[in-house]
Amino acid sequence: MLTTANPFYRKTMQLYERYQRFLPVASFLAGFGWDSLTLVRIDLLIDNLTLLAYLILLGISITLQHLTEHRILKARLWYKFQEWYPLAIQFFLGGLFSAYVVYYFQSASVGKSLIFVGLLVTLMVANEFLEDRLTNIYLQMGLYFFAAFSFFIFFLPVITRMMNWSMFLAGGLLSLMLVEGELYLLWRKAALKSREQFVRVTTLVGGVFLLLNVLYATNWIPPVPLSLKYGGIFHSVIRVEDRYRVKYEKPRWYQFFKDSDDVFHFGPGDKVFCFTAVFAPTQLKTRILHVWQYYSPRRKEWVTTDRISYPIIGGRDGGYRGFSFKRNVREGHWRVDVVTEEGLLLGRISFEVVKVTEPEYELVTEFR
Repeated sequence: MLTTANPFYRKTMQLYERYQRFLPVASFLAGFGWDSLTLVRIDLLIDNLTLLAYLILLGISITLQHLTEHRILKARLWYKFQEWYPLAIQFFLGGLFSAYVVYYFQSASVGKSLIFVGLLVTLMVANEFLEDRLTNIYLQMGLYFFAAFSFFIFFLPVITRMMNWSMFLAGGLLSLMLVEGELYLLWRKAALKSREQFVRVTTLVGGVFLLLNVLYATNWIPPVPLSLKYGGIFHSVIRVEDRYRVKYEKPRWYQFFKDSDDVFHFGPGDKVFCFTAVFAPTQLKTRILHVWQYYSPRRKEWVTTDRISYPIIGGRDGGYRGFSFKRNVREGHWRVDVVTEEGLLLGRISFEVVKVTEPEYELVTEFR
């Protein structure tokens, strides 16, 4: 039986007290290291079940911490581990946020969505040094809701094989039900100071919910679970059985990493091809758009010329491949935005068009 007189228990507590100051760093490394080793694809069932288990155990740890703190539980067993509950909260938050950094970074493209990934990184790192503050009910529930929302907005599209605004909203509502249910339990068990505290925490969670919806609508949140695996500009793209034959200008001797045309020499009869590979979870069906734009020096803005869409079916590791092309392009700076049907930005391919009368380059042929 595990009691304070038990040698194993005493030894464990001695080790805990001796190395307590190192536990935040150890917890961070353990959570991040474990996720780095075990998380492979965003649509793998085992990975999603792992994160779901983290989320559930996080909620249980928060509940136990408050119930034991207010001496509500009758069984003495729960009080023997009272000092470990904040550390468990820290571990599960670290594990969740480290996984989200991996997944959301894969879907982030440019600008605003990368800022959201930066927020996740900040929360992941800050979590390892907030042990004293992680017992605060406001901070706990704010982070718990953020962690739940960040999980369900990619988990629901994976299991329903649909991705749209309704799935995002459903993920938010499910997160609200989860967190508010736990808050209600704590209130009914008298683990909250007053009804006013319950209302204040609920208001905080509701504010985070509204904020995340605004961020999604304004393209600040990466469009998980979709991600742009590859994008490039070519002189020719032809499908040959299950592969694509692409042609681009031969790199100069110092262009070691060139695999497409960032400067496109456009001659009579040429076409400009945009080839992309977009990862989506298995059997998820949606449409992807290539939005062609050129920069107008006179208007000092990007002008859209074409919006070309095609359907994709998820499941391929390297992403579902597709392409679009243009025959008539003007000289200057161009870009192709790869977006979802809802207008969420997956990635951006920038290039420059230089008009020539005769080809002065050699083309390289590869299969993708």
